[in-house]
Amino acid sequence: MNVVFDFGAVLFEWQPVELLRTHFSHLTPTAEAAQKLAVDMFHHEDWVAFDRGTRELPDVVAAMARRLALPADLLHGFLAPIGERLLPIDTTVALLEQLQQRRGSRGDVHLYYLSNMPSPFARVLESRHDFLRHFEGGIFSGDVKLAKPDPAIFELLAGRHGLVPTDTLFIDDSAANVAVARQLGWQAIHCTSPAELPAQVAALLPA
Repeated sequence: MNVVFDFGAVLFEWQPVELLRTHFSHLTPTAEAAQKLAVDMFHHEDWVAFDRGTRELPDVVAAMARRLALPADLLHGFLAPIGERLLPIDTTVALLEQLQQRRGSRGDVHLYYLSNMPSPFARVLESRHDFLRHFEGGIFSGDVKLAKPDPAIFELLAGRHGLVPTDTLFIDDSAANVAVARQLGWQAIHCTSPAELPAQVAALLPA
């Protein structure tokens, strides 16, 4: 069984609303205001293109500053270190390590990742977190100029590593990404609570 992990909100904490409330408190007096700013910032094509690797951070910051009427230096100071602010989710790291041990003892599990992640942030995570060595391979969107939910990035991962769809389990917090994986014949878990992942994965692994 191939197990493919997303990163944000699955393996690493990703709470943009809380980040914004911390760093832009004057703009986010309420949870609703913070949610709106998060959507305007992270669900706009400016950020999506950065995720996909087709725009660089300085260009994204300049465009976002104009669009949101925010100081560019303040935005850059918030966005540039996001890689350092992504903290591991302990439950999922423990699951990853258990699967790695099973791979070593039984050889029936293989571990990969498929993450929408700008290349600068991906390099930070690779340098900071030794547990990423448990993966046999994977793809960051920023490195290949493709991003989920585009089926092409799923097919690229499958082609690189010879993943058989029916023997592949994909874990992601995005319902849209999970839907595409299932359309391609992959098994999939829509991760809404990392604490539930160990039981969800165990239920789908071969006995």
